[in-house]
Amino acid sequence: MKYVQIIFSPTGGTEKVSRALAANWPSAELVDLSDAEGDYAKTIFWPEDVALIAMPSFGGLAPQIALERLSRVKGNGARCILAAVYGNRAYEDTLIQMEDTAEKCGFQIIAAVSAVAEYSIMRRYAAGRPDRADCGQLADFGRKIDEKLRRGDLSKPAIPGNRPYKKAGGAGLVPKADPSCTECGLCAKRCPVRAIDPKAPKRTNPKKCISCMRCVSVCPQKARKVNGAMVSVAALAIKKACSGHKENELFL
Repeated sequence: MKYVQIIFSPTGGTEKVSRALAANWPSAELVDLSDAEGDYAKTIFWPEDVALIAMPSFGGLAPQIALERLSRVKGNGARCILAAVYGNRAYEDTLIQMEDTAEKCGFQIIAAVSAVAEYSIMRRYAAGRPDRADCGQLADFGRKIDEKLRRGDLSKPAIPGNRPYKKAGGAGLVPKADPSCTECGLCAKRCPVRAIDPKAPKRTNPKKCISCMRCVSVCPQKARKVNGAMVSVAALAIKKACSGHKENELFL
């Protein structure tokens, strides 16, 4: 039996949630869905295996590229836990999209989690989350899930969301390089969708960019940014929805 974390975490928040959930589990392998060169068809499970699949919620939906890469994995009846990570607004149809894709891969879903992490663009929302209290709660969720696994309980939880899924929003905010960019190429190398030209890293293809903010988070010069005025407008538009302290949820 093996434990595997399958994650898409451009800026690290989803990975932190995944680590907290699996804190008391046996050592787990990692499949990184943000790797544009990954051969995901080679990831094969068997019924005795356990997979934790974690993705961020972008505007209430799972990232399409992450779902597409997950769809190549062969679940073969392995037990599966889903985790949707969102920036204190709402995860809406993210979990149910993940559910549909995981089941098509052949996974048996036995638990699901929604968790809050710092908003990757408007970092004032859910700043610092998951914090110590969140990580403790998520580790407790992991223990409860492990207890269910040990009982051999393969019942599927009721997972929130709607079919058909909500419509995707319009174009997102595309980070751009400022004059301090040294063209080191790290952003192009780490971009999950190859939206940045490796020969000219100051250029980003807006049609490919998914506004995941990976390039912003990895830039050693802090030279990549989104338009400040546009961020302020967007932050004001979602201020009411992001106010308050959203709680993590466990579905068993």
